[in-house]
Amino acid sequence: MNRSRIADLSLLLVAMMWGCTFLIVQSAVRVLPPLAFNSIRFTGAAVLLALITAVFYRQEWRKLSLRMVMHALLLGLFLFLGYGFQTVGLLYTTTSNTGFITGLSVVLVPFLSLALLKTAISRYTWLSAGLAAGGLYLLTFTGSAFSLNKGDGLILLCAVAFALQIAYTGRYAPRYPALPLAALQLGFVGLLSIAASLLVDGSSPLLHSGELLRQPEVLSAMLISIGPTSAFAFWIQTACQKYTTPSRVAIIYAMEPVFAAVTGLLFGGETLGVSALLGCGCILAAMLLAELSPAPSGTQAEG
Repeated sequence: MNRSRIADLSLLLVAMMWGCTFLIVQSAVRVLPPLAFNSIRFTGAAVLLALITAVFYRQEWRKLSLRMVMHALLLGLFLFLGYGFQTVGLLYTTTSNTGFITGLSVVLVPFLSLALLKTAISRYTWLSAGLAAGGLYLLTFTGSAFSLNKGDGLILLCAVAFALQIAYTGRYAPRYPALPLAALQLGFVGLLSIAASLLVDGSSPLLHSGELLRQPEVLSAMLISIGPTSAFAFWIQTACQKYTTPSRVAIIYAMEPVFAAVTGLLFGGETLGVSALLGCGCILAAMLLAELSPAPSGTQAEG
């Protein structure tokens, strides 16, 4: 199995971790506000990656440069804006609209890759992206029609921010060692989230976070979020985007709501109708089509 396929399977593992832990995080942010939760989550993840680098890959810190710091700051800014716009947008729109519009990053990434990386976008990529977008619609709007709310513009900005993070990771990942780049990126997200939490929610949530973290549902969600779904997930993304394309990453990440739906079905007492099952099938078909297309020879070629 070549490096491209291994990278894609690793990214599928990331999508599975995000989707399968959605219910856990959702229950935690009802207790600890989302911005405060993200402050601790991303700061903790950055510290964890920094410690791993210092203990096991110390030589990688010697490659630190001002250019790497600035590029990590840009990636962190996009990631922070994605989570920030999503959090605020949820106040004014439905979770269905949020899931679908956020998932539209799967369509935005090929355009951004073409503009930023000058990659040739093949018919396989466009067909995969279209299938994934259609599947997201069927999965999200089971038995109901899509209707716009005033928060949907913010969610669209969220989708653009996430798409930019994926596209620019494809640009910067081959230039730098993965661990320091991921650690710096998450550190900047943590710092920006702290500032946003203080600005939006005041100092109370962060000051009382120690007390809130003692609640089992919050502590378990935080441990999962700091380790598997933040530190290791973005480490994997940064490392793997040296061997696959941003468009493939976006299509694979479209599997996240599929894993979330299956988790809700198994553990949350939710049901999946015919439309949702058809949507899951479309997303799976999109991912398989992307995988069956010619493997990229590098990050500058689309399959």
